[in-house]
Amino acid sequence: MERPTTRLAKHLAHAGVASRRAAEEIIAAGRVTVDGEIVTDPARGVTGAETIAVDGEALAHRAPQRLVYAVHKPGGVVSTAHDPQGRRTVVDLLPGVSTRLYPVGRLDADTTGLILVTNDGELANRLTHPRYEVPKTYRARVANGPVGERALRALREGVDLDDGRTAPAAVRALGPAELELTIREGRKRQVRRMLEAVGHPVVALRRVAFGPLRLGDLAPGAHRRLSAAEVERLRAAPAPPRGRPRGRSHDRARRRR
Repeated sequence: MERPTTRLAKHLAHAGVASRRAAEEIIAAGRVTVDGEIVTDPARGVTGAETIAVDGEALAHRAPQRLVYAVHKPGGVVSTAHDPQGRRTVVDLLPGVSTRLYPVGRLDADTTGLILVTNDGELANRLTHPRYEVPKTYRARVANGPVGERALRALREGVDLDDGRTAPAAVRALGPAELELTIREGRKRQVRRMLEAVGHPVVALRRVAFGPLRLGDLAPGAHRRLSAAEVERLRAAPAPPRGRPRGRSHDRARRRR
């Protein structure tokens, strides 16, 4: 009986190499071999019985233990597994973890707060793919306060940016110059651009929630491994929208804020 095949990119994601999107880029760059031959097609079918290597390092034939960590990213730390400029990364904040990990989505270097780090590529894909609209909540301190009703209404209705109109955000004022915003998109520097567009540039920005998970009292630079129950809540969080029209800005969503 023949073994079922899986797309190579999906296989790498399940093996904890990278998220599915990142795995596709790794394959396209010619960094993956199957039984000694370079493969550049992410859709290539594999059974898992082959000898598959990334950058010359063979993958284990059994799936590694799935690990998911919540990290409180400080300012100046970049949201990548490796940085060619030698800057400190979110993965560097977990020095005692030997498993290869990578961040779920990104935060700007200047943005602080909650980011997830994992070796579960399938979970990462579900949490960051635009179609699932997983909510992310931010606390922003802004300039030119107090923030008036006109600006709040614009944020709640959608803001016109250079890459299209944003989806409505849930917004509440925490003070004259402090807001809490929840968005379900993931365009580059989206929260910062939205606030600048309504006349209140960001002074400081912190993500306090990712789906059902809250930052809580986790200290800057600290991390904690999520419980099985927390991971299951995250896994259940993505749900495709029902009967909702999708605009061009939604389809062009990206994963960095």
